[in-house]
Amino acid sequence: MHLNVIKRVLISVTDKQGIVDFAKELNSFGVEILSTGGTAAQLRKSGLEVRDVSDYTGFPEMMDGRLKTLHPKIHGGLLALRDNPKHLEAVQAHGIDLIDMVIINLYRFEDTVAKEGCSLEEAVENVDIGGPTMLRAAAKNYRFVSVVTDPGDYSRIIEEMKQTGGKISEATNFRLATKTFQLTARYDGAISNYLGKINPEGGRKEFPETYTFQFAMAQDLRYGENPHQKAAFYTENNPLLSAVANARQLQGKELSYNNIMDSDAAWQMVSDFNLPAAVVIKHANPCGAATSDGDLLTAYQKALKTDPVSAFGGIVALNRTVNAKTAEELAKIFLEVIIAPAFDDEAKAILGAKKNVRVLEIPQNAPSAQEGYDFRRVVGGLLIQERDTDDLDIRKAQVVTKRLPTEEEYQALDFAWRIVKHVKSNAIVYATKDQLVGVGAGQMSRVDSVKIAKMKSLLPTEGTVLASDAFFPFRDGIDMAAEAGVTAIIQPGGSVRDEEAIQAANEHGITMIFTGKRHFKH
Repeated sequence: MHLNVIKRVLISVTDKQGIVDFAKELNSFGVEILSTGGTAAQLRKSGLEVRDVSDYTGFPEMMDGRLKTLHPKIHGGLLALRDNPKHLEAVQAHGIDLIDMVIINLYRFEDTVAKEGCSLEEAVENVDIGGPTMLRAAAKNYRFVSVVTDPGDYSRIIEEMKQTGGKISEATNFRLATKTFQLTARYDGAISNYLGKINPEGGRKEFPETYTFQFAMAQDLRYGENPHQKAAFYTENNPLLSAVANARQLQGKELSYNNIMDSDAAWQMVSDFNLPAAVVIKHANPCGAATSDGDLLTAYQKALKTDPVSAFGGIVALNRTVNAKTAEELAKIFLEVIIAPAFDDEAKAILGAKKNVRVLEIPQNAPSAQEGYDFRRVVGGLLIQERDTDDLDIRKAQVVTKRLPTEEEYQALDFAWRIVKHVKSNAIVYATKDQLVGVGAGQMSRVDSVKIAKMKSLLPTEGTVLASDAFFPFRDGIDMAAEAGVTAIIQPGGSVRDEEAIQAANEHGITMIFTGKRHFKH
């Protein structure tokens, strides 16, 4: 195994977490330290001997720090092949010292542009030039140069040097170089995406002309949707996002492809409710959902009553801490995944007896998974859209019938509208003010969705409300809803036959409101 002796390092970091301790460990191996600006000052303050890059190159830092490491004595020291005699002759002839390790992290461009009110000038000033250039040079020459970008790698590097007497293996260098090119690709992608949304004539575009994004491997999956399909799970670089991608798995078998898909659907749905809520998901559609003015247990019990047969083998998401009583009820049926912001110690012990059930914690004190874009891959292309984050004020919706909704109907319409946006289109749901009663999902005909939702309802539909994710093209859906005992309907409106639907609702004494917005989910 090829090993490289570390004799000289260059340190220039924005994130100074752990850098002093790391530099002291390197110094204990007799390593010479080159550094720049604030990093050099901090290292000196800790008692380390540091050589300024400007002293080494004979060229001062200038232009407010824009020019400090872009020099042949730096890049020659990084790029020289140690096993190439001509390279070594050039190094000696031009007084270039070989640099065996660079420790660099970049200006915080992504953090800067995420700040509200960030100007183009401020963003551009946080585009790092020297850092990525040194990183790429060092990573290209990974056979001889170690390139360190992540403070999380400091301890592993020191441990290897202790075991090898101050040396780093080529295999380690290769892993570090790969990580470096992944970093610079993400960094350049963030700059490209930001600048690509700016209209030079003024204002901003909704989407850049070229969209670049990066996801990191989170886990290999046993298979995809079906056993003959290979699969893996990748996540965004946003550890604060309140999403399944950042869930902490407390117990259970490894998540499958379908588990992840359904868990995401469950968490997004339950996150739409402010009251204690529980949802049960099967094949990305809800087969139970409820809220409670009281405790989480009541919400779960009501959600389960929607369709206890379909709930078997499903996924449950809850939006409050799970306690012992709720855990006891959850443990009574077979569930694939249980998701909540937290589980108390008693709940963990109870669910621990069900060793195969996957238990996930997702914090709620962070940005919602509703932020950002939705991506849908098609062969040869990518569809990008904003997430469906519309939070309708039901009372501002247009009442189009003679009868106004009662207060209880308004509450039920609000509940149903929050559910229907998560149901595969064509989507119909029957609901009360706090409980899902019936679901018609993914049908080619809207009236069939109305029919199936009624047929699947185990709870009484008399006195329920109905939500439709898109307009009714004919009055037949309204007539069928009336037969089921529906008293109020929420739908987007916008059909050329809206007047027929309104007339049907008036004939049946149903109150109906138009949102002006639809909730298709394909």
